[in-house]
Amino acid sequence: MLKEFRGFIMTGNVVDLTVAVILAGAVGLVVTGFTNDMIMPIVGHFTGGMDFADLKYVLDPAIVGPDGEVTKPENAIMWGKWINTLINLVIVGFVLFLIVKGYAKVRAKKEAAPAPDPGPSEVDLLKEIRDELRKK
Repeated sequence: MLKEFRGFIMTGNVVDLTVAVILAGAVGLVVTGFTNDMIMPIVGHFTGGMDFADLKYVLDPAIVGPDGEVTKPENAIMWGKWINTLINLVIVGFVLFLIVKGYAKVRAKKEAAPAPDPGPSEVDLLKEIRDELRKK
């Protein structure tokens, strides 16, 4: 059973899937950083300095004790962070679209080149010779 498991794990598909998952995690971090550090400040600039990550709907405000310490944190719906997540999704979707489109273009070029005509087979040539000899 251990040999079967080892054989399964070492197949190309599992290794490829593992690499893809690790790369997807790294790409996700890059896209999140790009969105939060590059795109959202630009959006905030054009919306009067508003940061979407700070947008929220407070259900229960925080309770602060007399010493200034928060005794009960606020309970809020962080819908601005959700908007950032949607922007991340759109960026990832667009990048994947470009990758798949490029891959399809390269693949189409490979498939578009038809195989050269092999010409008549040896049997066909022999039949033609036979038929020519019969005519004479």
